[in-house]
Amino acid sequence: MAPASRAVVLALSLLCLCRAGFSTEYFSTLTFFNSELHKHGCSSPSEWEEYATDCESSILQLEDPDCEEGSNPPCESVFSLNAEKILSQAKLFIEQKKIPFPVENHNTNEELAIGYVLIGNGLYDEAIKHFSLLLQGDPELVSAIYGRGIAYGKKSLQDIKNADLALYELSRVITLEPNWPEVYEQRAEILSPLGRISEALGDLTKAIQLQPSARLYRHRGTLLFISEDYVAAMEDFQQSLDLKKNQPIAMLYKGLTFFHRGMLKEAIETFKEALKLKSDFIDAYKSLGQAYRELGDFEAAMESFQKALMLNQNHIQSLQLRGMMLYHHGSLQEAIGNFKRCLQLEPYNEVCQYMKGLSHVAMGQFYEGIKAQTKVMLNDPLLGQKASSEYLKVKYLREYSRYLHSHLDIPVAEYNVDQDLPGNFKNHWAKNLPFLIEDYEEQPGLQPHIKDVLPQNFDSYSSEVQKLICTADHLGALMQYNTPGFLPNRRIHRAMGLATLEVMQAMHRTWSNSKVRVNGKTRQMQWRDMFDIAVKWRRIADPDQPVLWLDQMPARSLSRGFNNHINLIRGQIINIRYLAYFDNILDFIKDRILVYHGAYNPRGLLEVRQALENVNKVEDLLPIMKQFNSKTRDGFTVNSKVPSMKDPGKEYDGFTITITGDRVGNMLFSVETQTTEERTQQYQSEIESIYKDLTAKGKALMLSTELGDADAVCNLILSLVYYFCNLMPLSRGSSVVAYSVVMGALMASGKEVIGRIPKGKLVDFEAMTTPSPDGFSKTAKSWMNLKSLPSWYQSLPSVAETFPSSRTMIEVLNTDSSSHCPKKS
Repeated sequence: MAPASRAVVLALSLLCLCRAGFSTEYFSTLTFFNSELHKHGCSSPSEWEEYATDCESSILQLEDPDCEEGSNPPCESVFSLNAEKILSQAKLFIEQKKIPFPVENHNTNEELAIGYVLIGNGLYDEAIKHFSLLLQGDPELVSAIYGRGIAYGKKSLQDIKNADLALYELSRVITLEPNWPEVYEQRAEILSPLGRISEALGDLTKAIQLQPSARLYRHRGTLLFISEDYVAAMEDFQQSLDLKKNQPIAMLYKGLTFFHRGMLKEAIETFKEALKLKSDFIDAYKSLGQAYRELGDFEAAMESFQKALMLNQNHIQSLQLRGMMLYHHGSLQEAIGNFKRCLQLEPYNEVCQYMKGLSHVAMGQFYEGIKAQTKVMLNDPLLGQKASSEYLKVKYLREYSRYLHSHLDIPVAEYNVDQDLPGNFKNHWAKNLPFLIEDYEEQPGLQPHIKDVLPQNFDSYSSEVQKLICTADHLGALMQYNTPGFLPNRRIHRAMGLATLEVMQAMHRTWSNSKVRVNGKTRQMQWRDMFDIAVKWRRIADPDQPVLWLDQMPARSLSRGFNNHINLIRGQIINIRYLAYFDNILDFIKDRILVYHGAYNPRGLLEVRQALENVNKVEDLLPIMKQFNSKTRDGFTVNSKVPSMKDPGKEYDGFTITITGDRVGNMLFSVETQTTEERTQQYQSEIESIYKDLTAKGKALMLSTELGDADAVCNLILSLVYYFCNLMPLSRGSSVVAYSVVMGALMASGKEVIGRIPKGKLVDFEAMTTPSPDGFSKTAKSWMNLKSLPSWYQSLPSVAETFPSSRTMIEVLNTDSSSHCPKKS
C-alpha cells in the first residue's frame, strides 16, 4: 500500500497543474436532471442544494479549521495550499466521520479522503488512478471501489462509456455492503440518464426502505415526476415535506404535479406555499404565472411573471413565457420586446427566435419576421438529436409568410389560399410533419416593392370605422370561452368580431338577392363562402396555425382519412379544457355499453347495468369492460351517431371515443373525428340542404315581420352549425369560425346575441355531445339571450370594402383602441 506522503505529493502535483476551484457539489440524483427539469419548465439542480441543507454531501464538505468564514483576507482554496493543508483536510474528514466505509487503518483512511478530495475538485481521472492504486493493495477496499464508482459516474456525464464502469463498481459495493442507502442512490443517479428509470426507482425505493429521508423521497418524487407519474410523485414530495417542512423546491414540485393533472387551483395554492417558504423564489413566481395563464387570468399571470423578473430581470424562462402569453393575448408588440430581451441573453434560444419571427409576421413586419425564421432554420439539430417543435414548424411558417407577403395588397376576394397552396404542403403542415415534400417549389422571396405594414393610429380612421372596430371588439369578446386553458386574445376578438359583422352584411345582401365577390367571381353566396369569411379573419389573426379546409387536401390524404384528435386524458395528464364534458361523455359511454350488451349479451345485461351504476370516473370503465367482454384487452372504442334532418331515420358517423390502457393511471382517453371523403360528402349534403332552406326563409324574412319566421331562421342557423361542428371540416379553429357565423347570421335575421358562453361550455363540443340539432339549438339559445338587433347596425360601413386586403386587415388588427372604445360588461 502506498504511504500517505506519496499520496499527498501526487495529489498536490495534480492540483498545481489544474488550479481548479473547489466545488462542494453533492452527488445527488438531481445532478443529471438539468435537461429534463428544464424541459418541464423547472429549476436547476443547483437550487436543490441552495435550498435544502440535507442535499450537501458529508463526503465533500472540505473545511479549513484555521479559517473563519468572512475573514479578511478571505479563506484560500484548499487546493492552493501546501501538502500539510491537504493532509489536514483529509484528517478533518476522518475526524468528522465523513469517510464512507472507513477502515481501521488510519493511513488508509487518509488516502481514501484524498481520493474524495480529488473528486470534489473535478479531477475524476486522477481520482480513478488514486483509488485504483489503493485497490492494487486491497481489491475489496469498499470505500475505494465506491469512490472509483462515483468518479466514473461523474465522467459519464461527459462520456457515456463510463456509465457501465460506474454501475459495475457501485454494484460491487452493494454486493459487499448491501445495507448502505447512499450507494443505491448513487446507482440510481447513473441509471436515470441511461433511460433505465424503473431500475433507478427500484434503487431509490430500496434506499428509502433502509433509511427514509426527506432527500430520498424528494429525489424519487423527481424521477416519478419526469416519468409523468404525478400522483406517486406528489405523494413522495408530501412525504419529503412531512419529514422536513422548509423545502421550497419540494413544495414547488408538489404544485407542478397538481398543475399537470389539471388541478390548477390546488397548484396555485401550493406555489403560494412555496413562496411563503422562500419569498424570492423566482421559479415559484414563474410557475404561478403559468397556472394563472392556464386559468385564463391574464392580469394575475402578468403580475406573477413581473415579480419573477423583478427578482432577476435576466430570467430567460420568465421572459420567454411572458412573451408567449402576450402573443396569445394579442399584445404582439409587447411580446416582441420580451423575445428580443430573451435573445440578447441567449442568442440561440429557438423558442424566442421562432416566436419573435411569428410576432413580426403577424404584425405585417415580414422582413424582420422572415429573418428570424431563417435563423431558426439554420439551427440544424445534431446527429441523433431530436428536432425542436419550432424547428419542425418554421419552414411552413416561412413559406406561408412569403405567400402572405406576395398577396399583401391583392384584394382577398380575388384569390383563395386553399387553392393556391400546394396540396402536399397543406397536408404536411396541418399534420405537423417534417418538411420533406418532394418536388416542392418555394414561394417567391420578399419583393422590395411590397412594403411592410405600417402602424395605423386609431384616430386615422373615420368615426364610422372607429365605431365598426369598437363594435367588433365587443362582439368578439362574447365568443370568449370561460374555461381553463383559454386565454382571452384581444386580436382574435377583433378579428372574429369583424368576421361576424362581415357575415351579417354578406347574409343580408344574399337574402336581398344581391351577389358577392368570391375567388375573383361575382355570384350568389354559398354556405362555404359564409364560413370562408370567418376563416380568412381567423387565418390573418394568427399565422402560426394552419386554418385549412380538409376536403381541399390531396385526394390521397383524404382517402386515408384526416383525423382531428383530442386527448382528454393521457396517463395522468388531464386536458382541462374539456373537463366539464367528462360526465356527459361518461354517461354516453355507459349508454352505448348497455346497448351493446343488450344486443350481444342480454342475459348478462342486469349485471353490467349494476356494475356501471358504481362507475363515477372514465378511468373505472376499462376494468368493467374487461370483466364483461372477453374481446376487451387493452381498450375499446365507442362511436357516436348524428341524426339526419334531410333524411329522417338516417344517421351519420359522429366522433369516436377511445379508452386504452393496462391500468388506472396509465390510460389514454381520447376523442377524434375522421374526415373521409364519404363522411364529408354526407355532412356537406346535409349542410347544403339546410343552407338552401335557410336562404329561402331568410329571403322571406326580409319581407315579413312574423316572429315565427325569425325563430325558424334561428333554428336553421344553429342546425347548420351543428353539422359543421360534427363534421370538423377545418384543420384548426372550427369552433370560433362556427360561432362567428352563428352570431353574424343571427344578426342578419334581426337577432343580436347579448349573453356570454357559460363557464365550461365549448361550442364545438356542445354540438358533438348533443344527440340532435334541436337539442343543440335549445342549449345555445339558452345562453345567447337573443334580443332584437338595434337599427344602427345597418348603418355600419361594409367590412369587406373597408378592409379589402391582407394589409388593411393586419392594419386594423394592429390598431390600439383601448383608450377609445367604451367598456361593455
